[in-house]
Amino acid sequence: MKQWNITVIGKVQGVHFRASTKAVADQLGIKGFVVNQADGSVFLEAVGDDFALESIKEWCWEGPDNSAVENVEIVEVEPKIYQNFEVLKKLR
Repeated sequence: MKQWNITVIGKVQGVHFRASTKAVADQLGIKGFVVNQADGSVFLEAVGDDFALESIKEWCWEGPDNSAVENVEIVEVEPKIYQNFEVLKKLR
């Protein structure tokens, strides 16, 4: 398992990006979380296998209807242990 910390930049708040991302992550078996950032971006910590992470990356470039993704930044880090995938109101 790997962990990607993903920042999605563009019109990604107020368009159900977090809820849609959770649905996709749950389908792919990804663990972690998604949260809105103060700068208008969305941040994910995603733990999964190569296929799942590549799939969530593709999803992040697409986003839900009404989103307009300008960039997706990915940093691979040491994986943390998560029980599920959560939508957070703010970073803990």
